[in-house]
Amino acid sequence: MEIKKYFKIFKNVIDKVNVDEVQSLIDCIFSAYENKKMVFLIGNGGSASKASHLAQDFSKGLIQNPNPLNRLKALSLTDNIPYITALGNDEGYENIFTGQLKIFANEGDYLLAISGSGNSKNIINAINFAKSHKMTVIGVTGYDGGMLKKLSDVSVHVNLNDMCMVESIHSMVFHYVVTNLRERISGVSVNENEMFND
Repeated sequence: MEIKKYFKIFKNVIDKVNVDEVQSLIDCIFSAYENKKMVFLIGNGGSASKASHLAQDFSKGLIQNPNPLNRLKALSLTDNIPYITALGNDEGYENIFTGQLKIFANEGDYLLAISGSGNSKNIINAINFAKSHKMTVIGVTGYDGGMLKKLSDVSVHVNLNDMCMVESIHSMVFHYVVTNLRERISGVSVNENEMFND
């Protein structure tokens, strides 16, 4: 496929992203920040790397003030390789996230799950655990959204059957979410003119 055609498809998909869904995600994370609740993030494969990246952006990137007491508490459950492999080996890969939530999560916390298909068993098991323990579930999906979209309290859905492009849209949405939250928390808007060199 020619690169200009690929970019054109990308732009068309961006235009179809539901901005109200994105705003609901932002409001949800801001609520977690205000109420000092933990935000856990999960995903598989490329979505696992998205979970790690977004958790870092939430915890470190939202606030420029070095005071750690004011930070959003966010943790990706994709990062502890020894723990994940132990859980996978002893309890099955479908329980690698649930096993961690059982130890770290509390009622009122948030679970943000990223999944292209929305049907990964370890994701759905974690969602069911979260809902049974009165956690708020945020689902970020592609394709038709699968079970994750149906079970989520808040959903951002990219209705596209192409995993690479879905992941690209997810990254763009996440970076916007971080930018918006940074503005909302600091009260300082991004200067659009400073974003470009020309």
